[in-house]
Amino acid sequence: MTADHIPHTFQVDLRGLVDLLSHHLYSSPRVYLRELLQNAVDAVTARRAEQPDSPARVRLHADAGGLRVTDTGIGLTEADVHSLLATIGRSSKRDGLESARADFLGQFGIGLLACFVVAEEIRVVSRSARDLTAPPVEWTARDDGSYTVRTLPGDAHPEPGTTVHLTARPGAAEWLAEDRVLSLAKDFGTLLPYDVRVGEEPVTDRPAVWERGYPNPAARRVALARHCHELFGFTPLDSIDLDVPVAGVRGVAYVLPSAVSPAQRAGHRVHLKGMLLTERADELLPDWAFFVRCVIDTDSLRPTASRESLYADETLAAVRDALGARIKDWFTALAAGEPERLAQFLSVHHLGVKSLARHDRDVLTTMLPWLPFETTDGQLSLEEFARRHPVVHFTRTVEEYRQVAAIAAAQGIGVVNGGYTYDAELVELLPSVRPGTDIAELDADTVTAHLDPVDPAEELALSGFLGAARSKLDPLGCDVVLRTFHPVSVPALHLDDRSARQERARAEEESQADELWAGILGSLRGSAPRARLVLNHHNPLVRRIARIDDPELVGTAAEALYGQALLMAPRPLRPADSALLNRAFLDLLRWATHSDGQEESR
Repeated sequence: MTADHIPHTFQVDLRGLVDLLSHHLYSSPRVYLRELLQNAVDAVTARRAEQPDSPARVRLHADAGGLRVTDTGIGLTEADVHSLLATIGRSSKRDGLESARADFLGQFGIGLLACFVVAEEIRVVSRSARDLTAPPVEWTARDDGSYTVRTLPGDAHPEPGTTVHLTARPGAAEWLAEDRVLSLAKDFGTLLPYDVRVGEEPVTDRPAVWERGYPNPAARRVALARHCHELFGFTPLDSIDLDVPVAGVRGVAYVLPSAVSPAQRAGHRVHLKGMLLTERADELLPDWAFFVRCVIDTDSLRPTASRESLYADETLAAVRDALGARIKDWFTALAAGEPERLAQFLSVHHLGVKSLARHDRDVLTTMLPWLPFETTDGQLSLEEFARRHPVVHFTRTVEEYRQVAAIAAAQGIGVVNGGYTYDAELVELLPSVRPGTDIAELDADTVTAHLDPVDPAEELALSGFLGAARSKLDPLGCDVVLRTFHPVSVPALHLDDRSARQERARAEEESQADELWAGILGSLRGSAPRARLVLNHHNPLVRRIARIDDPELVGTAAEALYGQALLMAPRPLRPADSALLNRAFLDLLRWATHSDGQEESR
C-alpha cells in the first residue's frame, strides 16, 4: 500500500462538537430535560423488554446548582460506558436491542450532550441489570471535552439503573431550579408510559384526556374544552377525535372559536410515544384545515435529528391524509345529523371548507346546501340561489359586485359575489354537482341588456343632449347610453368591467410612455369595451338636464352625473376622475351663482 493510500482516522474536536450539538442543533436550552427524560424512559423500556416485571420509575430531584435524574432502567457496565457514552454517535438502541427499536424514543445517541447547554459537568453513575455482579460505574464529562471513567463500590448504586447528575454552568442555574424542572417535565412528559415524578410531584397524567372514560358525552366535551384551554389558551367551538390506529395516531383536534387567516402558523402538538416532540408541527394537517389546532400521540412518525420536528416522508404524508379524512368525516356527519352545529361552525370557518370543496367533489356536494355566499338575495347557499334563478350570474371581484348589485336586483338579475376567496371557483364548479345549472359571469353588456330601452322617438329627440354628453366624456374613455331602470332615484349607473379597465390603463400608460414603449403599447390596443355611463330616463333630474339648451351647461351636468355615478361605485378614483369631480362642482356653483346674480339685477 502506497503512502497515498494509507487510511486515516477522522480527528474529532470534541469540545467543538459539544458546542455544535448543544448550542446549534437544538432551538432552546429547555430541550436538555427532554433528552434526560428520553434516555431514562428508553433505559426502562430496554430493561422491561428483557425483564417485563421490572420497576418502571423515573425520579428527578433539583438541588442547589444541580439536578439528579434516576431511573430503574437497564443500566450500563464499564464496557458499555466506554462503548456508548465515550463514542460519539453510538446508541444502546443499536446494540443487541435492534428488534425492539420501535419502542424507543431516541434514535441518534447524541441526546446526553445536549445537557451541556445548561451544565458544565455531567456525571453518570450506573449499574447494569444484565450483570448484577458487575460493580457500578461512573462516567464524568466536562464541557471542555474531557471525561473520566471509574468503577465504584457496590453500595454507590445498590439497585440496577442509572443516575445522571448535572452541575449547572454559570448563568444557567435557573434551568435546573425545581419549579422550572417541574414545568418542563410536565410539558414534555405528561403522556409518558411510566411513573415519572419531580420530587413527590407526579409528572405523567395517563390515560390521555381523549382516551379516558366519561359518564356522558357532555362531560367529555367539558373535559376536552378544559384541556384545550390549558394547552392552547382558547375554548374550542368543538372537538374532533383523531384516532387512526392504522397510522399509529391517537389524539384530538380542537376547532378554533374565531376565524383565522389561512396563512397563520398552526402550532400543532405532537407527542412521540408519549414524549412531546414539537409544539409547531405545521405540516401535520392539510393546508385547508387551518381552522383547528390538534394534539396527537404517535408511534409511527419519524423525528428529525434534533427531535424537534417531523421528518417529511411518505409516512407523514399518509398520516396527513388520514387526519384530513377524519376532519372531513366530522363535518359531513354534522351535515347529516346536527345541522345547527354545522351552521355554527360554517358561520366562522366556511373559508376552510370552501378551500377543501374546490378539490373534493364529495365535500362540495355535501356542503353545497350549507356554504354561505353573498348574493343579491342576501346570504344564501348556491343550492338555494340556483333554485331561485334560472341563470346564476356572478362577478369575480367585490368591486364589480357592489357596482351592479342594487341595479341588478331591481331588474330581477340574480348575482353572486364571487370576489371573496374561493367563491368564483365554486360557482364555476356548480354545474358539475348540479347538472343543468347555467352560470354566467356578469359584465357591463349583460347588465345593459337587462335594462329597458327608451322609445326610439324619445331618444332621437334627446340626440343633441346625448351627443354633448358623449363628447364631454369621450376623453375619459366612457360612452353614454340612455335606458330606463329601477330604482328611479338612481340618475346614472357607471358600468366598468375588467376588460374596460385594462384597456384604459393601457391607454394611460401609452400616453405617458416614450416613443418606443408607446408603439409597443399601441400595438396591444384591442377591441375591449369601454366603460359606460347609463343615464336613467325614469329619473326626473335626468329628464330636466336633457331639456337644457346650453351645450356648455349640458357638458357640465354630464360630468356631474358621471362623477356622482363614480362615487356610487365603490372603486378608487383616478386623478382624472378627481379633477373632473372638482371641475364639475365648481362649474355648477359658478352657474348657480351667476343665475342668482341675474335674478337680483332684474
